[in-house]
Amino acid sequence: MTPALAFRVAAVLGALAVGLGAFGAHSLKTLLEQNGTAAIWQTAASYHFIHAVVLLVLAGRTPFRRCPWFALLAGIGLFSGSLYLLALTNLRWLGAITPFGGGSFIIGWLWLAFGADKSKDSQSLQ
Repeated sequence: MTPALAFRVAAVLGALAVGLGAFGAHSLKTLLEQNGTAAIWQTAASYHFIHAVVLLVLAGRTPFRRCPWFALLAGIGLFSGSLYLLALTNLRWLGAITPFGGGSFIIGWLWLAFGADKSKDSQSLQ
């Protein structure tokens, strides 16, 4: 994946996070309240948006850090995706998928913190 494509994917994910957040707050409000899952939808949208912004920042960095980028992308899909589906369907077993997304988020963040190649990234981090 090129940095330009990663940037576009991140931007689309950001737009999707805003759209899904608004869709949940307005169009799906009755369904989510009926299911008792409005807070779950909000959590999904919040984590989705935060990590889309991080993906955008990472895509714009030189050098482009692919491994943490893909770990965070997987986190959005697994964490937020499973929560969106749980909120819509009220199928509680989907909550068993969510920790895998949380683990992907943690791996991505730790990769950023400790996986930096000192010779390449030390100058860009200063």
